[in-house]
Amino acid sequence: MAINFKSALGTHAEALTLRARRAEVISNNIANADTPNFKARDLDFKAALEGRMSSSGIETVSLVRTQSGHQPAFVNPDFAADLLYRIPQQPAVDGNTVEVQEEMARFTDNALRYQASFEFLDSKFSGLKKAIKGE
Repeated sequence: MAINFKSALGTHAEALTLRARRAEVISNNIANADTPNFKARDLDFKAALEGRMSSSGIETVSLVRTQSGHQPAFVNPDFAADLLYRIPQQPAVDGNTVEVQEEMARFTDNALRYQASFEFLDSKFSGLKKAIKGE
């Protein structure tokens, strides 16, 4: 009997990838907290995960070339979810929308959820190993 890892691991493998991507986006926001006119962005985790776990498993984006000099559009399915701009509660005078305390809180929350998904995956793999060994 073959093991289907997609059904055995559930959404946790996809969630781990998306959580890592979101950590990159949030850390980029924090790194650019003093950059004038920098706009904070974030990943809509729920929408991205639903798109990744849909029946096809790949979210597609259709783009149109408006001029012949434009490069063909290729969208990496790992990062097909659009990044959203964050609306600040108190925008800075220089146009920067990063609120460091809020970004740090989001980064911490994302890190905890990443760790939880990682632990779920670890327990799934431990269970699979025990099943294979017949324990």
